[in-house]
Amino acid sequence: MMKRALFTIPLSLLLIGVIVASFVLMGIKPNSSGISQAQKLAEYTKPAVVRIINYAVVGWQFNNPDDPEVASILAQLNNQTVIGGSGSGAIISSDGYIVTNAHVVEGSQLEDSELANAAFEQLVSILADYYQIDFETAYNYMLTYTQYTSVERFLKVILPGGDTLDGEVKSYGAPINEGKDVAVLKIEGKNLPTMKLGNSDDIQNQENIWVSGYPAAADSDLLSPDSSLVSSMNAGQISATSKKTEQGSPVIQINAAATHGNSGGPVINDKGEIIGLLTFRGDTVNGQEVQGFNFAVPVNTVKEFVNQAGAKNASSETDKLYREGLELYWGGYYKNALEKFEAVQRIYPNHSEIKQFITNAEKKTGESKTLWSDYKTLFYIVDGVAGLLILLLLVFTFAFKPKQRNLGAAAVAGHPTSPTTPPSVPGTSIPDLNNDGKIDVQDILLALQEQQKKQEQEKKNDE
Repeated sequence: MMKRALFTIPLSLLLIGVIVASFVLMGIKPNSSGISQAQKLAEYTKPAVVRIINYAVVGWQFNNPDDPEVASILAQLNNQTVIGGSGSGAIISSDGYIVTNAHVVEGSQLEDSELANAAFEQLVSILADYYQIDFETAYNYMLTYTQYTSVERFLKVILPGGDTLDGEVKSYGAPINEGKDVAVLKIEGKNLPTMKLGNSDDIQNQENIWVSGYPAAADSDLLSPDSSLVSSMNAGQISATSKKTEQGSPVIQINAAATHGNSGGPVINDKGEIIGLLTFRGDTVNGQEVQGFNFAVPVNTVKEFVNQAGAKNASSETDKLYREGLELYWGGYYKNALEKFEAVQRIYPNHSEIKQFITNAEKKTGESKTLWSDYKTLFYIVDGVAGLLILLLLVFTFAFKPKQRNLGAAAVAGHPTSPTTPPSVPGTSIPDLNNDGKIDVQDILLALQEQQKKQEQEKKNDE
């Protein structure tokens, strides 16, 4: 057994090492610790932050034939003016539900006459500037000869990938200082990127937050047209958690920079969860905006309207594949990341970030690390074989023992001799030389010596 063990025990230990090594290799996960949390949040959330444009086109009829100059100005405007604005929002379900502010989509809820009145003031401002006259004079003149002929509403949602879709208001609160500034929209879509709703009851003062959206200050004639599809994300902290509007609606004060166009944009925590929607900024000082004093509707208020709309906040397969791809990419597993990114492109071709990541991953596949967990099936087969071999070696070493020979038995003329019977010398009796009633080893030795002397004497006599 000892000789067997010298061979089988080291071999068994080697096989055990193979099994342990396989589990260690399979347990290695991508390490993205070199990527900052802010960068991760930006990449995770960017595909789900949308731009919302709500506007109305108002048609005009000018009824003073004695003033062809004003009629000509209106003709240059196609006898129309556009009234409205833009804001931001976040997709919260893969089938197209979006949360934003009520005031961002207020135009879709107004009466035709209210929209016409707002558009009329805009038209008057154009004429007052053109003729360099005061607003009131222009207003009274145009009021006499002008009437609106049509009001056409539009609610558009621009996705980060460039698609422009029609939006429909599913639940609606009230604009700022009238109630809860929340609205939920619906667009047609599937496998859309999403963001998760958090819990605003858990927020703390000075907690780090980030604001995403499409601030008007970030738009510029110097930028390319597709730059308008890229959202901005600014960092900050929570300044106060328990403030309220005049109507008693709770708001969160934050110090992250924001401006027009950010309204309705998500405020996220370090987990990437929405904890609020940016709603309004602090008062101006000497006519100037002062950054660092902005307010958001808590997400628990937003959830009330999500429930009213019948929406379900759930992530999509697009989110899962995209995040897995990012973790692999950041960890250096470019080949595996490429597979995930290509899967995202198949189920959601217009994903805003996926084309660039596919291009980058393709360039780096030659330096990709090996993801051993992809070989689990092979490892399990090897481990199974190794385990079986270890079992067989242990059985061979300890369970099977060689047959032991009976050293006390001797064969005489083909017949076994009892191990208790002392060997006999032909023609010789073995005396009890010690007279103790027993024949012991000393008696046998003396008898053999006597027999040897006798044989030698007989040999001499023969000679």
